[in-house]
Amino acid sequence: MKTFCFKLYKAKRNRKLHRQINAAGLIYNHCIALHKRYYRLYHRSLNVYALQKHLTKLKKMPRFSYLKEIGAQAVQDIAQRIDRAYQLFFRNLKQKVCTAPPSFKKVRKYKSYTLKQAGWKLLEGNAVQIGTQKYRYFKSRAIEGTVKTVTIKRDALGDLYLYFVCETVENEVLARTGKSVGYDFGLTQFLTASDGKDREAPLFFKANVAAIRKSGKALVRKQQGSNHRKRARLALARLHKK
Repeated sequence: MKTFCFKLYKAKRNRKLHRQINAAGLIYNHCIALHKRYYRLYHRSLNVYALQKHLTKLKKMPRFSYLKEIGAQAVQDIAQRIDRAYQLFFRNLKQKVCTAPPSFKKVRKYKSYTLKQAGWKLLEGNAVQIGTQKYRYFKSRAIEGTVKTVTIKRDALGDLYLYFVCETVENEVLARTGKSVGYDFGLTQFLTASDGKDREAPLFFKANVAAIRKSGKALVRKQQGSNHRKRARLALARLHKK
């Protein structure tokens, strides 16, 4: 399996994708609330298929209209991911491993949703259709293999990315020289080869740590909810992205 990541062009039509990601966040929080309520009443985990059936019924109610913002497969994927998280949580409890259960997330910080075989279509060139809307992306390389899932993801700066998870045929790597070489990843040295040559670690964070510290202090001084704080938050996110 290979994953190909492409950045979407900035456009006004991208607002629809942001609304859909927000809707995915609302669905996630609603599913978490249902799980917590069910466990409080019956002292057992909520079945994922019962949850999916319940969400399908809620789509008919006006107050849950946001369930229609994203495709049915995306809603199912959210329910399945939460179910896997709860299964892992209860398994850890049995093994006496201290972990926290899945919890609520801020909608504005929710990052992505995933489409499987429906709800999207690759078009010619660097275009993709999601739902009924067409989008363009920076196609830095060709997509190889059969696309299994497409994830629409946004980062802290509000930029949108497409992640194509593809099933590919792995080619067998043949030895050409008959010689072998070994590499060791370390803490002080990034890479040490069997021939004795060292590769220094790039230390990207250390190079920008002073600027990050300064930007973080500037963010704390800004008033909550102000435009100045919003700009300071984006400036800090850009530094972390480097």
